[in-house]
Amino acid sequence: MVKRTSFEGDACPIARALEAIGDWWTLLIIRDALLGVRRFGEFQSKLGMAKNILSARLRSMVDHGILETVPASDGSAYSEYVLTPKGRGIFPILVALRQWSEDFDDRPEEITTILVDRAKGRPVKKLELRAEDGRLLSPADTMLKPRPAPRRRSA
Repeated sequence: MVKRTSFEGDACPIARALEAIGDWWTLLIIRDALLGVRRFGEFQSKLGMAKNILSARLRSMVDHGILETVPASDGSAYSEYVLTPKGRGIFPILVALRQWSEDFDDRPEEITTILVDRAKGRPVKKLELRAEDGRLLSPADTMLKPRPAPRRRSA
C-alpha cells in the first residue's frame, strides 16, 4: 500500500482539513454517526468495510478529535463511538457534498432520499455563501489574502 502525503503542517486550511477527513470512508462513517450509528459492528455491517480498515479509520477519527469512545449506552462491556462537537461540525460539509451530488450526478433519479427539516418536513434550502452584509457570493466574489499577524502585547 502506498503511504499518502501528510498535510498536517500545510498552511492551507483545506489541506489541513483533508488530513483529518479526506478519506471517503471517514465521511461515510460520520454520515452514519449523524444518523445514530454508534457501535463498531453497526458501522461494519452498514458500510461493508473490512474490519481492519474500519478499526484504523475509527482510531484516526478518535485521534483527530472527531469521535470519542464512551461506555455502551446499554450498560454492556462494549464501547460506542460518538461524534464530538468537532465531528458534528462536519455536518454542513456533508450537506454541501449531498447537494452538489443532487445537482450534478449523472443519474439523480437513483438518489432515494431527500434532506428535510425534521420539524416541518420540508426540503432543506441550498447552502449559500454570503458576505457579512448578506450578499450572495460566487467564487469570483472572493479572494484569499494573508492573515494579519497576531498583535504583540507590550510588557
